[in-house]
Amino acid sequence: MGQVMDPKVITMLERAGIDTASPELLRVAIVLGEQGRILPLGQDWPVPILDGEDQAVWVPLLPISQLWKGSRVPPDFSFAPPPEYEPFFTLLEATAADYCSALGRPERDKEFERIYRRLRRRPDGEDMHPLFSYLQAASRLYLSLCEVSQAEFEAVVSRLRRSARTFALSLLSTNYHRLVLEDLYQA
Repeated sequence: MGQVMDPKVITMLERAGIDTASPELLRVAIVLGEQGRILPLGQDWPVPILDGEDQAVWVPLLPISQLWKGSRVPPDFSFAPPPEYEPFFTLLEATAADYCSALGRPERDKEFERIYRRLRRRPDGEDMHPLFSYLQAASRLYLSLCEVSQAEFEAVVSRLRRSARTFALSLLSTNYHRLVLEDLYQA
């Protein structure tokens, strides 16, 4: 997907000893407050980025809409995404899996679907659900490291929304977590 989009982010992460060549291996740390409650991440705050050894570096990231680059049209994501898009999918879904793990329970399929839809429609917006801020932060991280057009971003998030919707058998089902996130990321 091309050139680096925010060299300041690369520099900060590399100075901390974090390899930025494989964004799918990085994680947005889940921040816990009092009594183990998950705190949402603010867009104006630095984001805690973890490497593979749980070392955290707090990095300021630009809003998603300021990180879109180019006008590349994404391929059809009806089936499996092409390999070049897998790191972006991996970072987002691993963030969702980490969130559920920190929460201590899976999120409902319908809620994943709603949050992905909101992320696509209002990428720089806010949401009452803390998971939104973590998926937003993971997107901001990826877009800081890799060239992604607005159309590509929207296609990736739309594909994730469709995946959550596909697994939703009822208002309370958690199949997306159980069959996708848990299996792929051992949440």
